[in-house]
Amino acid sequence: MKVLQLQCKTEILRVLRNRYFLFWSLMMPILFYYIFTNVVNTNVPDKALWQAHYLMSMTVYSVMGSSMMTLGIRMVQARSEGWATFIRITPLSDSVYFAAQMIGQSVIHILSITVIFTAGAIINNVSLTPYEWIMSGIWILIASTPFLALGTLIGLMKKVETAATISNVLYMVLAITGGLWMLLEVMPELMQNIGKWLPSYHFGNGAWEIVRGRMPEWKNFLILVSYLLVFMTISK
Repeated sequence: MKVLQLQCKTEILRVLRNRYFLFWSLMMPILFYYIFTNVVNTNVPDKALWQAHYLMSMTVYSVMGSSMMTLGIRMVQARSEGWATFIRITPLSDSVYFAAQMIGQSVIHILSITVIFTAGAIINNVSLTPYEWIMSGIWILIASTPFLALGTLIGLMKKVETAATISNVLYMVLAITGGLWMLLEVMPELMQNIGKWLPSYHFGNGAWEIVRGRMPEWKNFLILVSYLLVFMTISK
């Protein structure tokens, strides 16, 4: 257990020292949140609800990117730099090393959720009930699992450049078509039909439902679990 704790601490520190993570997973979502709630889209009918809705979108956007890119690229780097090979000749088992990566990434997600939620409360005085804050945070943490699986799938690639390119493209496509940057309802009908089958939409929709005083839809659970199983199966 002590070995796992130490390795988890190492993985967390590696992420926190990564400028790429700090910029793309924390600074950019907060900047986008400010722009899309205070510079544009300022004349929406229910401004408070829009600010809460978009706060969830940017938090999901942050955690999704961290799962796919921070985790996936870090795994490729570890293998290409020989770190993964070095681990195999130490007493640290593969299972403990993998568990530490997943736990460490989950702790990073908790940090991201906390930071972005705090930013929303400061920037726009977003006021949710304690239940809504807690449940939306729990949803985002748990529903990120399929994207962690996708991150490990990206981590199987041989070259860092390839992993970075593919993860960046996937990240942007899923964010846009999943309704994280703009409402899915304003997109062409074809994109709406496609978007409603993507994991990014169902990831975000669960949190959007919670800030509206409802529970995530059963379809959100079903689609995310299906994607999780597919990504896990492919990565074997």
